[in-house]
Amino acid sequence: MRIVFMGTPDFSVPVLEALVAAGHEIAAVYCQPPRPAGRGKKDRPSPVQARAEALGLNVRHPVSLKTAEAQADFAALKADIAVVVAYGLILPQAILDAPEKGCLNIHASLLPRWRGAAPIHRAIMAGDAETGVCIMQMDAGLDTGDVLLRKSLAIGAEETTAELHDRLSVLGSEAIVEALAALDRLQPEPQPEEGVTYASKIDKAEARIDWTRPAAEVDRLIRGLSPFPGAWFDLNGTRIKVLRSSLAEGSGQPSKVLDSGLRVACGTGAVQLLRLQRAGKAAQDVDVFQSGAQIAPGTILSGV
Repeated sequence: MRIVFMGTPDFSVPVLEALVAAGHEIAAVYCQPPRPAGRGKKDRPSPVQARAEALGLNVRHPVSLKTAEAQADFAALKADIAVVVAYGLILPQAILDAPEKGCLNIHASLLPRWRGAAPIHRAIMAGDAETGVCIMQMDAGLDTGDVLLRKSLAIGAEETTAELHDRLSVLGSEAIVEALAALDRLQPEPQPEEGVTYASKIDKAEARIDWTRPAAEVDRLIRGLSPFPGAWFDLNGTRIKVLRSSLAEGSGQPSKVLDSGLRVACGTGAVQLLRLQRAGKAAQDVDVFQSGAQIAPGTILSGV
């Protein structure tokens, strides 16, 4: 098929590679414009742009798709279909209507659960047992289109957003190739009204650890916000992120350090901190971190 691919971050790269490997013709790759990054704040291309250019593909990164010029340029590609995954711009109706077979979105949840911007984070933070990807026919709503194909997977008990992100990216790349191969045979499934939840964008204000919450909630917050923005606590004026944890036995005053291995009491139960990062420093496993930090048993970690 002749495809316009629309995506920007790391999550989208395996999908682009899978479409190329499956023999589809990529008419153009649309992604977000390069952004300032690094110490020098020089413009850096997105992961999709970098990979597409390495593959010799035509790359476009308009600031908006709302102009008549941008829409005419898109229509002139005469694509059979557009594949959209974490692109970052809302598609106007003229863009949705341009490809002969419309636009398909790869969404990282089992719709209608977790429509919106942060479905992977929210699934872990909510304690969901499973998630997956949906291949959805796009319409003007927010992840409201008919579902053509869905694939699920279990969420690991100690899995972080980073790990689940990578597994879902691979699953999405497999699903879209399967969906395109069977497109004429797939039956669109309208999303039920029951069970709709919204995965709102992560607010950095959510990231401060509230040790008065049950240990299961604290653990899910830590794993769900790892690696970004990273759940954190303050110790003597220094912000420390926690990037990995697990549930542990123990009790005590919430935020009290129970042992030298950084087992910390919560509102009920305790969590074992496994990987930490001081502001401006590299992440470290807890034993390496403690060799320098030496947070003593009995220390009270600040919380909300």
